[in-house]
Amino acid sequence: MHNLTTPIELRRPALVHYGSGTLAKLAEWVAAEGYSTPFVVADPINAARLEALGLGAVACFGEVVPEPGTDNLNQAVAAAGNADLVIGFGGGSAMDLAKLVAVMMGQDKPLSEISGPNRAPARKVGLVQIPTTAGTGSEVGTRALVTDPETNSKIATESPHMLADLAIIDPDLTMTVPPHVTAATGVDAMAHCAEAFTSKRAHPLIDGYALQGIELVGQYLKRAVDNGDDAEARAGLALAAFYGGVCLGPVNTTAGHALSYPLGTRYKLPHGIANALIFPHVLAANAEARPEKTAQIAAALGFDGGSEDTVRAGATAFCEALGLDMRLRAHGVTEDSLRAMAEEAHGIRRLLDWNPRDLSVDEIEAIYRRAF
Repeated sequence: MHNLTTPIELRRPALVHYGSGTLAKLAEWVAAEGYSTPFVVADPINAARLEALGLGAVACFGEVVPEPGTDNLNQAVAAAGNADLVIGFGGGSAMDLAKLVAVMMGQDKPLSEISGPNRAPARKVGLVQIPTTAGTGSEVGTRALVTDPETNSKIATESPHMLADLAIIDPDLTMTVPPHVTAATGVDAMAHCAEAFTSKRAHPLIDGYALQGIELVGQYLKRAVDNGDDAEARAGLALAAFYGGVCLGPVNTTAGHALSYPLGTRYKLPHGIANALIFPHVLAANAEARPEKTAQIAAALGFDGGSEDTVRAGATAFCEALGLDMRLRAHGVTEDSLRAMAEEAHGIRRLLDWNPRDLSVDEIEAIYRRAF
């Protein structure tokens, strides 16, 4: 872990509007910046409520799918035409595609030439991110993920050129998110914070965001699941997701996300569900390597830290209290795939190399089996 003297870089959108009703500021900003042909990237649910943006008739690619692949991305780029502003409107999938569309349109460069760190070209268009779930924190980040259908693996692209000019975090947009999605995305936001908090490259600058994000989830997630109209709880989760996104830039996630990715690419499990299923097991596996921080996480979520078994039981109970079935087999995962998933997850070194303890393929398979 790093200390106070370790250099670190923190990037955030130039302008962030947070709070109830802030979506109303979009049209004013678009006009003030001189944009005339905005283009929205959205999933079908949010494509059906474009009037909420206040932009009148607006062009839209409204076919973003969960865990999008390169084919979905290419369709979105082709649909963008000659837009001068890209707006991501939805969850992490829509916002990730919006980032990639913004740097790819008009550039004639395939994803293979811009993926990885700091290879994306400078944007020729504006970029706005508007989350409608409280989970990924993608609105504040410089990273986007899509799936390569040929290899069934995630392709990560990261660049300061994918940082939004404007992020609008209006918790009113999350009021209609159903309880099971609220639960899963909330655990995802918390996992971003917890993994960054315990990472080998954890940093005091980020630790404050991470711990507060975990505390917000502990305080508000169950409330929002039980009552989706709880405005304070929705706002608290929107802030937790934002803090999780702040954590992703300079620190990022570790084993929890590495182990969740095969669940998304192989079984098309939504990212939030995949992370929720894995979270208790990785938190427990790392407990001995980060005892003090694990104890802080446990306290924030309302259970006792301590041994690996105690942590696993407490974190699992936290998730189950949200109505989540925490068994992999209940989500269509088959036992005969666990070894292959372990080998796949073990190869995601960009995340696992920063986990607070080394995990072998056998140890990862054992985690999957406990979760099964």
